[in-house]
Amino acid sequence: MIIDTLNNASKYYSAHPLFANAFEYIRQTDLANAADGKADIADGLKSIFSNSPGKTKEASLAKFECHNKNIDIQVCISGKETIGWKPREKCVTPNGDYNDEKDVQFYNDAPDTFFQLRNGQFAIFFPEDVHAPMIGEGNIKKLVIKVRI
Repeated sequence: MIIDTLNNASKYYSAHPLFANAFEYIRQTDLANAADGKADIADGLKSIFSNSPGKTKEASLAKFECHNKNIDIQVCISGKETIGWKPREKCVTPNGDYNDEKDVQFYNDAPDTFFQLRNGQFAIFFPEDVHAPMIGEGNIKKLVIKVRI
């Protein structure tokens, strides 16, 4: 997992061949005024914009998730988002089977830590990062970019 601000995004371009394109898309997009929805950015990159009320820890942990085929770049556009995290190697209680079509595996484990993202901050979740996003009060506007591995 990586946590940083968008001002430092270029430091991570070498972590994956599509990261430069993903962060360039973020830089060129009017994030504050982007409409909710999903879109293809380029081959291997998809965007998901949302502006939704924050969830309770319990609601988010019901979908404590990770992915096998995609890396998530999650950007907080406005609001204050708390995210739970735990390394996948320490998760022992799957919540159902891996869903290949949706590329998601849920766990019933508890996070090892919680952290917050605010405007202009992002987290990158690799397949080994189990995460519970969208915890908070009030609306949270965010962008998730799915980066195909």
